[in-house]
Amino acid sequence: MRERIDLTIDQQSRDAGEAFATAHEPARALYIHVPFCFHKCHYCDFYSFVDTQDRQAPFVDALERELAHLAPHAAGAPLRSIFVGGGTPSLLRPDLWTRLLASLRARFDLSDPSLEFTVECNPETVTPELMGILHSGGVNRVSIGAQSFDAAHLKTLERWHDPDNVERAVALASGAGIPRRSIDLIFGVPGESLASWRADLARALALARRPDGVEHLSCYALTYEPNTAMTARLRRGEFAPVDEDEEADMLLATVETLREAGLERYEVSNFARPGGECRHNLGYWRQEQWLAAGPSASAHLAGFRWKNVPRLTDWMEGVNASGLSPVTDFERPDPARALAERLMTGLRLREGLPAEEMLARAGALGAEDALRRAVDRAQARDLMRSDRGRWTLTDSAWLLADGIASELMQAVWRPA
Repeated sequence: MRERIDLTIDQQSRDAGEAFATAHEPARALYIHVPFCFHKCHYCDFYSFVDTQDRQAPFVDALERELAHLAPHAAGAPLRSIFVGGGTPSLLRPDLWTRLLASLRARFDLSDPSLEFTVECNPETVTPELMGILHSGGVNRVSIGAQSFDAAHLKTLERWHDPDNVERAVALASGAGIPRRSIDLIFGVPGESLASWRADLARALALARRPDGVEHLSCYALTYEPNTAMTARLRRGEFAPVDEDEEADMLLATVETLREAGLERYEVSNFARPGGECRHNLGYWRQEQWLAAGPSASAHLAGFRWKNVPRLTDWMEGVNASGLSPVTDFERPDPARALAERLMTGLRLREGLPAEEMLARAGALGAEDALRRAVDRAQARDLMRSDRGRWTLTDSAWLLADGIASELMQAVWRPA
């Protein structure tokens, strides 16, 4: 059951505060959203904007207040992962990064030797100074938004960076001592062919083969999200989308090419060398707990979900008044919804889902038989397999992952 929450401090305290009071285990993950960009890319539906008022310092002031109020809910155990996304986190001034990193060290237990601390970066804003500050502050992983190595495709996406600066950014991160590096790519860009996508993969693999290169690639199909400039241009007929069959060929080429190079697919759109998987994102897909700071950042705690208000001014006013953001899209624990989401996200992972646990949770909802039948149907079509107590997709089913997950989710929502 979903309900809208008016953006008032009193309601935020009552509703999200209920989640904080209910949580008995400390959160082990933290997401921080930095909304600033120097240009709004046409395909992007994340909360980000070009800030003409130079509000970076007031933003960090408020962020430090919010982190101080969140920290007690991570007390008692060290964090396992921190992820700073955006927006363009690397656009934040170096002096403000120094402050933010010091705040994190002061307020959270970062002693876990396996802590993964990721910062998203734009190739044009990676500098030796920034990489040195991030490394000194404990950041050990950067994710660089390459999107394409083809200047024409970058122009279509409204990405304004020199493709050659991707390699430079990776090298600067490596030179600063940041040991784990990833790049994002997008395929299915209007006007793109299978041959041009293979050329992008070749450039990416050249980086993956270098000792100072990358261990992880995210390869996403272009999605036309509502209310983005890209979708508006599509509706106006300014370009045609890539043919679905060719897009499927691009995905298959991605899997084959990266596997041959030693980067295995561990999620529908993510590939890594063994041990190079993004642990923070695995926490999302496994439906673990995480805290969230910054405007539009989403949190999951004790079965509750909510999203910080997605407007910088409203977020800052709320945090400066109470220490925590006003929230929207607040959801209380719902066993059926939680199981449906676990089926959806877990099936997208190579590790799949623990069968006995899923059936037990479905049984508590009176849906065990319905879920068994849905799984049996998928197995009969050679779309799923049961291996060592886990349900996983077959190799031929990855292209159909969302549809298969939808069938399992329906079994939970409306057991027959």
